Amino acid sequence: MSDTALLVIDVQESFRHRDYWDEATASAFIERQQALIDGAKAAGIPVIQVFHVEESGIFSEASGLVTPLAPLAITPAAVFRKRRHSALVGSGLDVWLTTHGIRRVIVSGIRTEQCCETTTRHASDLGYDVDYVGEATLTFAMTDAAGRVWSAAEIRARTELVLAGRFARIATVAEALADAEQAIAA
Repeated sequence: MSDTALLVIDVQESFRHRDYWDEATASAFIERQQALIDGAKAAGIPVIQVFHVEESGIFSEASGLVTPLAPLAITPAAVFRKRRHSALVGSGLDVWLTTHGIRRVIVSGIRTEQCCETTTRHASDLGYDVDYVGEATLTFAMTDAAGRVWSAAEIRARTELVLAGRFARIATVAEALADAEQAIAA
């Protein structure tokens, strides 16, 4: 039995309806996310899907968009809904992880610098070992208060910089899966 779980955070159709959505960038992300999901499943690592929900708008259950991002193929071991940035606040996820003997989480999903980063920091503070798989996260360009546009690549690099060695190990899809497989074999 694996003591590792893959967290797939906010990979949902809601984002496709945001004005900043970029299908070209998203397709590369979906490919890496799918590789991570498929690898976790093959290694016997539970895949946990987390959806962000709000009372109204495109993140509401009523919108019909709180569903897996197409064409992602995912059959999660458990599904959680959150209303905060961290997937570990008010969702029941931490209880599930503890009950199932999970000590290590692999973080992936949307958005790199928001819910993925926040969940990573929170998981680390709770004592979990964390692999942050930046290539299996997605974000979009942002403009700061001074008018500078930060590219998605710059945001990802900054996020990995501040998490590395403090809150998580920054890993590729292959590295995260290899370590999980080694732990299962041990």
